[in-house]
Amino acid sequence: MPQPCDHMMERPANPDGAGPTRRVDRRRVRGWVLEIVETVGLTLVLFLGIQAFVARPYQVHQESMETTLLPNQYVLVDKLTPHIEPYRRGDIVIFAAPGQPPGSTPFIKRVIGLPGDRVALRDGHVFLDGQEIVEPYVYEGQPTEPIGGQSRWVVPAGTLFVLGDHRAVSDDSRVFGPVPIASVIGRAWLRYWPIDTFEVLATPTYPNVGHAGGSGG
Repeated sequence: MPQPCDHMMERPANPDGAGPTRRVDRRRVRGWVLEIVETVGLTLVLFLGIQAFVARPYQVHQESMETTLLPNQYVLVDKLTPHIEPYRRGDIVIFAAPGQPPGSTPFIKRVIGLPGDRVALRDGHVFLDGQEIVEPYVYEGQPTEPIGGQSRWVVPAGTLFVLGDHRAVSDDSRVFGPVPIASVIGRAWLRYWPIDTFEVLATPTYPNVGHAGGSGG
């Protein structure tokens, strides 16, 4: 009886399942892992870049901006556009706390005076270049009283005069004077948390006040 030729004999199956298909599967898995690592790495770089140069979240810690902003609310801070569009009166800004060590919780206040403005506190009201400004955002209509005796300032170049909306509990430019623009981190423009407080933060205008540095008594 003829014996089967070698090329006609059925080859036994590979007991461990190794073969071209398994090698292809391993290459696919490695490819997927590399894609995931690259995606995570790129996302992290973009996230850090956005925080460093474009925008960053900030948690409100102080009561000095009530009721516009309350403690434990979160705002998004715009770090990019202030390099293109200067800060304006009424902007809410975050800045390094004056006289505090690096890494301290930043302050959040409202810009009242720009470089060249003449700021005066009189009869519980704020005057810019001799004109009283209307401040509907001030907490419960509190009067704005001097702290420490000084009630008049001329805002130097490269600085901002800032006040908290809750005037009775705010340490602001009445205490430490105008703040250097170089110490300002950015402009708060969006309150996003808690979600039911989500709102773009409007910047008030003071139509009776002219450009910074105007004359007034």
